[in-house]
Amino acid sequence: MTREPIGILHPGEMGISIAATMQSSGHTVYWASDGRSAQTRARAQQFALHDTGTLANLCEICPVIVSVCPPHAAEAVAANVLAHGFRGTYVDANAISPERAGHMAERFTAVGASFVDGGIIGGPAWTPRSTYLYLSGSAANAVARYFAAGPLETAVIGASPGKASALKMCYAAWSKGTTALLAAVLAAAEALDVRADLEAQWALDGSELAEEAAPRLRRVTRKAWRFEGEMGEIADTFAGAGLPDGFHRAAAGVYRRLTGFKGRDELPPLDEVLEALLLPRDLTGLPRPVRSTGQEHGLT
Repeated sequence: MTREPIGILHPGEMGISIAATMQSSGHTVYWASDGRSAQTRARAQQFALHDTGTLANLCEICPVIVSVCPPHAAEAVAANVLAHGFRGTYVDANAISPERAGHMAERFTAVGASFVDGGIIGGPAWTPRSTYLYLSGSAANAVARYFAAGPLETAVIGASPGKASALKMCYAAWSKGTTALLAAVLAAAEALDVRADLEAQWALDGSELAEEAAPRLRRVTRKAWRFEGEMGEIADTFAGAGLPDGFHRAAAGVYRRLTGFKGRDELPPLDEVLEALLLPRDLTGLPRPVRSTGQEHGLT
């Protein structure tokens, strides 16, 4: 396969692993350092990405650009690429609704560019058969070859943009939605002073939740700032499919209360996570449950 210059937007924890797979598949990967953090610059330097300096230069040099960014920024990033005259193949590998992917595809097609919809399932792609990039669109088969050497796994699931995003949304609706529900359950149990009793009942039921709930909740704090936006995209996806969207909009609210843990090197203790979930009214507009002492009902 011809060695091609490919641009990556942006080499975060996930993006750099995507770039590494493209490198191992024989391609030169470029990025634009303008406005990026020192941490991102160090990561790009560590993996020997070629720096074009600006997005304008990246769009001029690379016939293919892969976007890996938080879902709330996906459309703005794509619009900036189009504004710099890019007319090549644009791969949006972000957690967005199929409707949003379809709208973006229309914008690229209207100016003669090619749009490929992508959905990533799994964490950063360092281990074979652990992270999957699903692709859909007319140029999806050509794009899949950019990742041929792995360890990122790819699969083309259709010729219409939006199908890859739909799969990602349905998968994350369960995997991340249930984590948000678990977080709310633990916080409610804590506020009502029955968390230890709940965990004891889980153990009696033979459920692994008694042991797994706390570590699962502590781990999710690292990505909660990204998951808030993703829950909104899932809600839009459900609404577009004619289903109630309220659960995942509420899940977005759960993750919103955990965004303050972004950038922490160490996982916070569970008590700190629960405290963040049980925010007072003046910060969230919602009342914080008050544990009953029985005094207000004359029970003591």
